[in-house]
Amino acid sequence: MITSETTVKKWGVVPFTSVEILDAFWRPRLEKVRSVTVPVCLDRCEETGRIANFSKAAKRMPGEFEGMYYDDSDVYKVVEGAAYTLMLRRDPQLEARIDLIIEEICAAQEDDGYLSTYYTLVAPERKWTDMEKHEMYNGGHLIEAAVAYYEATGKRKLLDAACRLADHYDARFGPGKNHWVEGHEEIELALIKLHAAAGEERYLKLASWLLEERGRGLGQGKIWDKPEWGPAYCQDDVPVREIEQVTGHAVRAMYLYTAMADAARVSGDHAYVDALRKVWSHTAERNLYVTGGIGPSRHNEGFTHDYDLPNESAYCETCAAIGMAFWNHRMNLLFGEGKYADLVETELYNGALSGISLSGDRFFYVNPLASRGDHHRVEWFHTSCCPTNLVRFLPAVGQYAYAKAEDGVVINQYIAGKSEIEIEGGQKVSVTQATNYPWDGRVNLGVEPSKTSEFTLRLRLPGWCRSYRLSVGGQPIDAAPENGYLELRRTWRPGDQVRLELDMPVEVVRSRPEVEANRGRIALRRGPIVYALEGADNPGLSYDELSLLGSGAVRVHHDAKLLGGVTVLEAAGPRSGEAPYRFVPYYAWDNREAGWMQVWIKERPGGGLYEF
Repeated sequence: MITSETTVKKWGVVPFTSVEILDAFWRPRLEKVRSVTVPVCLDRCEETGRIANFSKAAKRMPGEFEGMYYDDSDVYKVVEGAAYTLMLRRDPQLEARIDLIIEEICAAQEDDGYLSTYYTLVAPERKWTDMEKHEMYNGGHLIEAAVAYYEATGKRKLLDAACRLADHYDARFGPGKNHWVEGHEEIELALIKLHAAAGEERYLKLASWLLEERGRGLGQGKIWDKPEWGPAYCQDDVPVREIEQVTGHAVRAMYLYTAMADAARVSGDHAYVDALRKVWSHTAERNLYVTGGIGPSRHNEGFTHDYDLPNESAYCETCAAIGMAFWNHRMNLLFGEGKYADLVETELYNGALSGISLSGDRFFYVNPLASRGDHHRVEWFHTSCCPTNLVRFLPAVGQYAYAKAEDGVVINQYIAGKSEIEIEGGQKVSVTQATNYPWDGRVNLGVEPSKTSEFTLRLRLPGWCRSYRLSVGGQPIDAAPENGYLELRRTWRPGDQVRLELDMPVEVVRSRPEVEANRGRIALRRGPIVYALEGADNPGLSYDELSLLGSGAVRVHHDAKLLGGVTVLEAAGPRSGEAPYRFVPYYAWDNREAGWMQVWIKERPGGGLYEF
């Protein structure tokens, strides 16, 4: 039996600042985030009073609090996203704008380090009385923004404010002090990040203590008082070491598990390791949509019961898909298994990417897998956690491409570009990727060690790939996958070339029979991309009469002018002579005129094949 002792790897992070993306798929999107999404989100934060709340709390301007008690976090997330874009490309005008916002944030901080504009302006006497009110959640996002901005610019103003805030938490909460169960997880992973940046051991201890507070009957506030929610809503129903099943609010769950994985990497606590293994299996095997979406219910923005995966009413919050990427990235680093990077890939190309329009300025909060034409992206939301999460998630996509194993380099995502990675012993290895992924499975890799040396190069073999070819220097290599990777242990020399060819046939996907909503239905996937039928490409077709022959031929072609350039699938309709069904990537739907959409299509039984 394999135990957690033998499976923990603790791979090292390769930061996205060490990865130059030259990819035809991702580079334009990163530029769009920099030039459109960041400015749009900053403008919305100004227009809705989110930034003004800091000025009011600092008594720099008159007025009452505007918005919701968690709105501070949106400002912090946009600052974090702006920091990431500054790391990729310096922009003095954007940096100056962020500096002014940071000035207002820091001015709003109280003398004891406390910072929440809602409580400062609305109810200062009620601080720390309701664990649902996101006090530490907001603070966690401040910390993440502060670390990012310090790393981007070297400026400490916001980082110093984050440390004062963390010191305030540490003075008030912990062993022998007050109890606290934060209603929305985030602070735990942020404190671990602050520990790494500031080198203060107290922050790591506080993060661990906050994790251990959960599931012990200590929670108080709106969440715990509502019978339809209760402690499971915020993962406070069982101690974290005993977690086996995913429950409650999807985003909160993902942030909790991310923090647990971070803590396990630092501490090596195998009770966390075992719990993470169990809850991951329960999530991925029984509660995951084909698109990577999670959380089917609008009622709790989260989970219900196993195999409850409806399509039209699917909630699948964008933030939850992003949280899945965060968690699975940490799981990959912790365990060194490709299946976790597979799920990161699913989110990158489907579940999370669908949350933003091709124009970069319209967003989905909810990502159903079917729509009769009444679901569309909008410019902003009353609760706008999703746009501000996308603005920090997408610029950092390069961090998912590589990892450092104890014996070499790991390639997790196939993204054209180059990276320099320092491996064990201080050896530097430059890796270049040339590929037209995700449309084409051919990947050409250049491996340039600073000197001839022996190490292992691991190439992720995606779970969707059934056949592949691998060669080094033009010579075929017979490498069997291990833990989801093709491992090349050899003496590498400057100029070595590796070629990986991943076959990408169209795959007909069927659900497990327990998924009632998908009985008698099929979906199409090619490589990492999940496809959808959209009314814009299929005029005259009726939403309720769509059907597809599961064994029918599918034609594949790339349309460089459609939806920013996509590979299109065409499959025969129910009757000979009719126009074929035309499928586009799920992430790209609702970027044209309003209309219906389906991922899971009724499977048409029997029938012979015919040409179309």
